[in-house]
Amino acid sequence: MTPPSLARRLGVRDAVVIGLAAMIGAGVFTVFAPAAAAAGGGLVIGLAIAGFVAFANASSTAQLAARYPESGGAYRYGRERLGAWPGFLAGWGFVIGKTASCAAMAMTFAAYLAPSEWQRPLAAAAVIALAAVNLRGITRTARAAAIIVGFVVLVLLLVIAAGSGALVQRGIPLDGLLDSGWTGVLQSAGLLFFAFAGYARIATLGEEVRDPARTIPKAIWIAFACALALYALVALVLLATLGAPALAGSTAPLVDLVETAGWPAAAPLVRLAAAVAALGALLALLAGIGRTALAMARDGELPHPLAAVHPRTRVPHVAEIVVAVAIVALVLTVDLREAIGFSSFGVLGYYLVANLAALTQPAGERRVPRALSAAGAIGCLVLVATLPPVSIIAGLVVVALGVCWRLITIARRRR
Repeated sequence: MTPPSLARRLGVRDAVVIGLAAMIGAGVFTVFAPAAAAAGGGLVIGLAIAGFVAFANASSTAQLAARYPESGGAYRYGRERLGAWPGFLAGWGFVIGKTASCAAMAMTFAAYLAPSEWQRPLAAAAVIALAAVNLRGITRTARAAAIIVGFVVLVLLLVIAAGSGALVQRGIPLDGLLDSGWTGVLQSAGLLFFAFAGYARIATLGEEVRDPARTIPKAIWIAFACALALYALVALVLLATLGAPALAGSTAPLVDLVETAGWPAAAPLVRLAAAVAALGALLALLAGIGRTALAMARDGELPHPLAAVHPRTRVPHVAEIVVAVAIVALVLTVDLREAIGFSSFGVLGYYLVANLAALTQPAGERRVPRALSAAGAIGCLVLVATLPPVSIIAGLVVVALGVCWRLITIARRRR
């Protein structure tokens, strides 16, 4: 008997909020400080570079998603257009790297709300609760994401309003744009790029979107444009209000902004929004990992039980449960908040495969110029090169583990 497939229940609005939940995660509350430390005022150039690379990647992803409206995202695109090995490496990097990211998001959520001795139990409880939401069906995931995104966006608009006075008074901060050199600017771009990466969650849900050839590209563009506008405004008000040196040394930049702007009463709300944003990113990541694991299991790249789909809720329940258990185990045993550089490596590798896959599409399937996909691939390689050496080494180790896993799997099939 043919197993049940995933159900197409998501419209444009649902897909947009899931993408925004992944993009407007806890990163927007923390990423600007290390970006400023790398580039100073040049982080605005870094943001522009990151935005362009993300735009190119989004273009390739949207084009591919319209042609292959299935679960798996770049794993599926790489497998169909480039072959089994590139597809596997994209999927492997995503599943392993983003599992670690989920643990980091859970710990970030708990760090904002609980004393240190309660953070791990609270983080584990958050993972279990959000996994339960996902298991109830993709429409429940979309509803929860909409609530989270709505609250976080309102708080970000409050932060922008608090910093708008300094921005109007001092103008767009253009001092010291290249004081740290192009190396610093590119490193800031590498850090800021990952704030945009959530649009891939929309593509991984391709099998659950109605009219995917129209809905997925439209949802990707709307989510990307909204996120870019918010990030640009937040970056400008941070630089205008705090200045690059103070921003670089801040552990809670948006909290410092509202306090410096004379809105201290908003600080607890900003901290709460950071915690809620981490939950939104975790919710979207759980859904994306589960669908990618489902696609890989269907092709025999991961254990076959992960391909199971619940007959009533139409979600990959086994994959979702296994991923949740793995994240809880990480949360309870390892502190990954500062040790997930290989996740960044994996994301760039994931998009590199997507861009290369888009380059192979014939003219009849193309929605964007081939040059834009080529620019996206080059951008991914450049940003990988700017990552700290430890992140690159960790990423290569993860790739090596994936290669060993696949070679062992292939050897077993031949027996």
